[in-house]
Amino acid sequence: MDLQTLTYITVGLTFSLYIGIAIWARAGTTSEFYVAGGGIHPVANGMATAADWMSAASFISMAGLIAFFGYGGTVFLMGWTGGYVLLAMLLAPYLRKYGKFTVPEFIGDRFYSKTARVVAVVCLILASVTYVIGQMKGVGVAFSRFLEVDYDTGLYVGMGIVFFYAVLGGMKGITYTQIAQYCVLILAYTIPAIFISLNLTGNPIPQLGLGSTLVGTDTYLLDRLDQIVQEIGFNEYTTQFRGSMTNTFFYTLSLMVGTAGLPHVIIRFFTVPKVSDARKSAGWALVFIAILYTTAPAVAAMARYNLMNTLEPSKGEYMVYAERPDWFKNWEKTGLLAVEDKDNDGRIRYSADKSINELIKIDNDIMVLANPEIAKLPNWVIALVAAGGLAAALSTAAGLLLAIASSISHDLLKGVFRPDINEKQELLASRISMAGAIALAGYLGLNPPGFAAGTVAIAFGLAASSIFPALMMGIFFKKISKEGAVAGMIAGISITMLYVFQHKGIMFIPGTSFLGNMGDSWFFGIEPNAFGSIGAIVNFAVAFAVSKVTAPPPEHIQHLVEDIRVPIGSSAVGGSH
Repeated sequence: MDLQTLTYITVGLTFSLYIGIAIWARAGTTSEFYVAGGGIHPVANGMATAADWMSAASFISMAGLIAFFGYGGTVFLMGWTGGYVLLAMLLAPYLRKYGKFTVPEFIGDRFYSKTARVVAVVCLILASVTYVIGQMKGVGVAFSRFLEVDYDTGLYVGMGIVFFYAVLGGMKGITYTQIAQYCVLILAYTIPAIFISLNLTGNPIPQLGLGSTLVGTDTYLLDRLDQIVQEIGFNEYTTQFRGSMTNTFFYTLSLMVGTAGLPHVIIRFFTVPKVSDARKSAGWALVFIAILYTTAPAVAAMARYNLMNTLEPSKGEYMVYAERPDWFKNWEKTGLLAVEDKDNDGRIRYSADKSINELIKIDNDIMVLANPEIAKLPNWVIALVAAGGLAAALSTAAGLLLAIASSISHDLLKGVFRPDINEKQELLASRISMAGAIALAGYLGLNPPGFAAGTVAIAFGLAASSIFPALMMGIFFKKISKEGAVAGMIAGISITMLYVFQHKGIMFIPGTSFLGNMGDSWFFGIEPNAFGSIGAIVNFAVAFAVSKVTAPPPEHIQHLVEDIRVPIGSSAVGGSH
């Protein structure tokens, strides 16, 4: 069976599964729509959390970044994993004990202010919408290659699938769909990795294959990769890092604290029956996440090695463009791989040397998806990878869209503007908000600003500078006042957005920065994607300073903060204070 037909069948079967689950798990109440009724088993929630967590950036883009940036690309691996640990240890159990539906609801109650709740909603929407753009890029990349449709059509199909199971099922439908999506994406990621590791090193375990010798030689895979990339002018694969060490540190920190502040992941811990289950599901999620995250460095190195072996000259002869392999031709059709032969000699020369007349454009995001084709794996494996990439993008997009919709319907409409609406009206408003969020995400996804993980990094920076500090201070510092919290969130996200917009342009479009051209004058060498950690520091500093000169929180709020941290009655289901 040819690849396109097999891919259509594989993707079609997975989409049918998602839709069937959505119909079966349709939400009938606001509790089911927002938190799946609070009755999800910890293991199931851990698997759903992992799928929610491992977005297109993790599945498609992370290994691609590591493949091209080498050691420096591991900032994503370290930042996202470390951030999840922060979330699991410092936030999730306490927020679950408080027992509300959304992150802005907690912030509004803790800081006894509707203004704080509204500001939190704005911050949540800014971070989530930016994050969704990255997921839509992943959907477009996967569809455009494997289903051989244009990028826009791929987005519309993805939007339709998400619309069906997210609007119909809410958190209940999304949870069970994400369990299925985790199974699809983890199989799609690990099976090709096992094949390729076995082919290159003879070791079926990719994590061990990364440190093994190449088949039939005494040369280690990484040593040979270092040699190849240096021969054509690139930095050594195993030692290079992004910019300065200062930038690397703040980039990792921004990803960590941004991760811990992502509302679509936090609300997953509201779906379990009790606080102890929140801790258990966090542990299970870390296990499920580790399966992919420990495989990613091996996938990255092996993908780069396979690419180099394809493009590097054999016996002194560069590849003849007319004789390029089928995988090369297939990806050229998407526009994500391109060659410009300036001297018209009909050959492909891949080099870091700018004087070389052949210019090769290779989008980072194609590496994971193209790797099985480059390695000449069976068609069914390639089709499975396509389904996995789509599962990763759709699972996270659904979680983000639910976070956006619930903040609009529950926090703004029910919590601020129309507190008298009944449950049926609120559920309708939630579904309308979800549909609107999907339409907005699709519109922005039609013109994606760069590669998926880079866009996602901006989203993490926005969450790091606004939501994470507010949650941390709300749980662990009972003297932080409402004025301090509001001022901190506004200051943190404002300085981060100002810095990002200045260097990347409005909505990251080059040439649209509004303070004039500052070139590469980065603050202490910190790139915009890493600036969220500076915004978080500003948030904390402003909040503490303002709280010092304003009235302290009322006694009952201070007692509430103490009660959240005391493990008394922690087995109670839900409830509010």
